[in-house]
Amino acid sequence: MKYSAILCGLILASCATKTDKKEEVQTSSKKGDVTIMTLDPGHFHAALVQKSMYDQVDKNVFVYGPEGADVTDHLGRIEGFNTRADNPTNWIEKVYKGDDYLEKMIAEKPGNVMVVSGKNDRKMDYIKAAIDAGIHVYADKPMAIDPEGFKVLEGVFKTAAEKDLLLYDIMTERFEITTILQRELSMIPTIFGELIDGTPEEPAITKESVHHFFKYVSGNPLKRPDWFFDTKQRGEGLNDVSTHLVDLVQWEAFPNVTLKKSDVEIVDAKHWTTELSKEMFNKVTGANEYPDFLKKDLDGDNLKIYCNGSITYKLKGKHAKTSVIWNFQAPEGTGDTHYSIMRGTKCDLEIKQGAEEGYKARLYITVKKGIDVTAFEQHLKTAVASKIAQKYAGVKLQKLNNTTWTVDIPSEYKIGHEQHFSQVTKNYLKYLKEGNMPAWEVPNMIVKYYTTSEALKFVNEKN
Repeated sequence: MKYSAILCGLILASCATKTDKKEEVQTSSKKGDVTIMTLDPGHFHAALVQKSMYDQVDKNVFVYGPEGADVTDHLGRIEGFNTRADNPTNWIEKVYKGDDYLEKMIAEKPGNVMVVSGKNDRKMDYIKAAIDAGIHVYADKPMAIDPEGFKVLEGVFKTAAEKDLLLYDIMTERFEITTILQRELSMIPTIFGELIDGTPEEPAITKESVHHFFKYVSGNPLKRPDWFFDTKQRGEGLNDVSTHLVDLVQWEAFPNVTLKKSDVEIVDAKHWTTELSKEMFNKVTGANEYPDFLKKDLDGDNLKIYCNGSITYKLKGKHAKTSVIWNFQAPEGTGDTHYSIMRGTKCDLEIKQGAEEGYKARLYITVKKGIDVTAFEQHLKTAVASKIAQKYAGVKLQKLNNTTWTVDIPSEYKIGHEQHFSQVTKNYLKYLKEGNMPAWEVPNMIVKYYTTSEALKFVNEKN
């Protein structure tokens, strides 16, 4: 796949500012070939794409959105990056506000990559419009939140291929170091053997993610928009955060393998609510009253949100399970957590992030019964020293008991969720510059969204 459009020089004339005054915009050819257009930024992930500067990206960023708090909050976050004491950015935001923001962006087209992170019920329309207009898309998950949206997405991927455009979603969790090492070790037969088939009760691979509505981002309390609590606009847990978990199942269980929809079989799916009081809602949104669109989800004065979900399914015959859980606020000193286990024929690779780990992700290796422990330990030591440490200097093995080891990981690899955005973005820019990416990426994105949309269908039909 080639993206030759990215190599062409951009001729930019003018863009509307906050006051609709026209001004000449000078882009820097020295900075590379990408100029970003940010559309309707309603989620803080849109800003995190710009937490770092990139040589390939022009410092002028064109923002198109409606009047209101979403755009204002987004610009405030960018300003925070520009004015921070440590390694400040120098983005210049060119802003257009108006109800016709999508049409205005398509008509003016001052950039060649659209970044979109916001109301998920609108996202598929935004993506389709951008691809139809010949614009590359860098989208926050999820790109589709229901079976109807998935059907549109399949067609958009086809159009993107025909137009030589790159449509890609932001999968930050592939860059978490314990997940990387879990995947690396699972690919060494002398250690892991092979992934077992598993059962619905004991899947071959399990991913669980616990999130919180109230938390801190870049050191500040996160203000969430009121629409974030409406599953009609945001999607359910089954097809929002689950996108990350399903992606990791595919990426780890079948590394570099091109998957297809027929590889997926939904065994079971569930969803349930998290309940927020009016005081909680006010704390995280700043709103004193519930908007009309949330009144359908009220039980008295409490808001019930279908933000939790689990999917049990088979992928190429291997049982997998993903679970997403939302609480209101994490205990002091903690944050969002991740749990994962891959069950092999020779050992289990397990990531825990509980109280025993100080709420910091830690990878454990536990040898299976019946395996020669002495031989296994030697293979493990050799693999970590010769393969893992060669890629990730300083990573060491620590023996906990006769059957269990853990991995000591230097702090420089533990950079956190916000920093993963720059890593994914650099990857996306690399694909644009080189004009290609792994052949499995697009088919597996399609399979990922097929899995989450089928899980939602399963739940709706069951209920």
